[in-house]
Amino acid sequence: MSQAEARPRSQQETDMDPGSPQSGRPRQPDELVPSRYAVRIGEIEVLIISDGVLPLPTAMLGHNADAADRAAWLDEMFLPPDAFDWALNVVLVRSGGQTILIDAGLGLDPDLNLPRAGQLIRRLESAGIDLGSVTDVVLTHLHMDHIGGLLVDGVKDRLRPDLRIHVAAAEAKFWEAPDFSHVSMPPGFPDALRATAKRFLSEYGSHLRQFDEQSEVAPGVIVRRTGGHTPGHSVVRLASGSDRLTFAGDAIFAVGFEHPDWYNGFEHYPEEAARVRLDLLRELAATGEQLVATHLPFPSVGRVAVEGEAFRWVPVFWDY
Repeated sequence: MSQAEARPRSQQETDMDPGSPQSGRPRQPDELVPSRYAVRIGEIEVLIISDGVLPLPTAMLGHNADAADRAAWLDEMFLPPDAFDWALNVVLVRSGGQTILIDAGLGLDPDLNLPRAGQLIRRLESAGIDLGSVTDVVLTHLHMDHIGGLLVDGVKDRLRPDLRIHVAAAEAKFWEAPDFSHVSMPPGFPDALRATAKRFLSEYGSHLRQFDEQSEVAPGVIVRRTGGHTPGHSVVRLASGSDRLTFAGDAIFAVGFEHPDWYNGFEHYPEEAARVRLDLLRELAATGEQLVATHLPFPSVGRVAVEGEAFRWVPVFWDY
């Protein structure tokens, strides 16, 4: 997938730029970390884009687990004991003449003090992606960190009027009266999730293309409902030739390989979510296909291996 080409610069612009080579001063990059990574799945072009990170309490990683076990896992991973940075990954796919955005990031900070998230729109622009070129959006579910980018001021006006937004019918139905009785979230999150989903359905309801269990969005791009995390949570499978990649949304978290039975704090139906996670990990380990997930460390491209009675995440070697 091509990246943005630099605009030709005039001599006047060069002379005025204090960071140009001619000025003798090094240009300071906007960011010191990579924020996009390209993968090709057969004839399908894939771009993984970082929306930033969410710092959350470590208890969210497994609120049904013993605190000492959580602390031991964090220590083994060289992670701090109190707060864990959840990556936020979004995927852009080009297949069969369609440009498909899978999830849309957090968007504006909904008064929850999350300043390092909500980077998607800016990073799409820096990658040379015109919002008007997006023909389809696939939403794994309607949590605010997956839909908020579409609610940023001015974004809707830049999208196509015939934009198709694919979401499971069970997901849209759930957010009419969402059940938070089984979650374990920090204060403020349930209200923010409700409000964001309600606003999204109001603003984009006419664009929704709802499906029951499975739908082919574009050639080789199939979205399938799994449930668990939310009733309509879905994963997206890309297939072209002999290549395969699954975007797992929030079905798999970093701790879930070693502890697939740990309940994540954002899971509305944690027992079902654990079953879905275990089934998906077994499937990915058997097929050897590539995996990308929302909250695995960027760019999160890897494979799943069996490790005793649990699993192991095997990151791919970056292809430069």
